Amino acid sequence: MSEKPKWYVVHTYSGHENKVKANIEKLVENRGMEEVITEIVVPTEEKIEIKNGKKKAKQKKIFPGYVIVKMIMNDESWYVVRNTRGVTGFVGPGSKPIPLSDEEVKNMGIEEPVAEIDVVVGDSVKVTSGPFESFIGVVKGINLERQTLKVLISMFGRETPVELDFTQIERL
Repeated sequence: MSEKPKWYVVHTYSGHENKVKANIEKLVENRGMEEVITEIVVPTEEKIEIKNGKKKAKQKKIFPGYVIVKMIMNDESWYVVRNTRGVTGFVGPGSKPIPLSDEEVKNMGIEEPVAEIDVVVGDSVKVTSGPFESFIGVVKGINLERQTLKVLISMFGRETPVELDFTQIERL
């Protein structure tokens, strides 16, 4: 199946979000549907609460009553999620769930866009911005998560490793 999973919003009873997440995960495992229902997220953010003069970090649900599910929508996956205890339905008009757009997914912060870069370790690159602008160097490492590169540039006759953003270089 070349169909890619999309994010759908599932409405739950308030306070049952984590239980619903766990129930769906269990059903997915029992039915061997890991390829169809790939991720279940209860979006949270960390809030700092000050109680009796003590700071406490607390996970707070961003969308109480909702669980976000990444899945390939078909009759079976719809049925499994829809009939999970605590789920009241999918968000969307009528019985047809509508996937979130890439823009909505990005704004909700549930999935970081995966950066792609057209250089590999050993390539020569030119620095296009920042303090090392117009220097030329060789890529020594790539960190996709942080979207940075380790580049060796020649300064004052010696090789100096610098960390640069993907946006600060161009391939030669």
